[in-house]
Amino acid sequence: MRVMAIDYGDARTGVAISDAAGLLAGYTTVIQSRDPDRAAEEIAKLARERQADELVMGFPRNMDGTEGPRAELYRAFAALVEESAGMPVRLWDERRTTIEAHQILHASGKKMKAHKKNVDAVAASLILEGYLTWRARNP
Repeated sequence: MRVMAIDYGDARTGVAISDAAGLLAGYTTVIQSRDPDRAAEEIAKLARERQADELVMGFPRNMDGTEGPRAELYRAFAALVEESAGMPVRLWDERRTTIEAHQILHASGKKMKAHKKNVDAVAASLILEGYLTWRARNP
């Protein structure tokens, strides 16, 4: 079962897709768009091309577990993706994924300016890895 993870952002949306067995994160990319409708269409197109069976999207939560201030915006975007892709989107806690993505890029020697290009794809990979680990433990 191939899983696609989405790290939605205002200007860039990171995407990571698992292998066919749904065990490892594989393909990653970044969709450059400030238009939610266009980003949702691009995600749906990728889901079809890469034969994704399941969609999971990072969802903003505060450190205490309550919904973050952008939660409603993310729910609306998830609905757009569901409509475009014709499959449900599971919302997944994305606390600290962007911070961890920056740390990973920094540890790999990337300059802060270069993070912008890759941070969303790395964050999507972290969302995907977290979800795949959870799914393996909760069959």
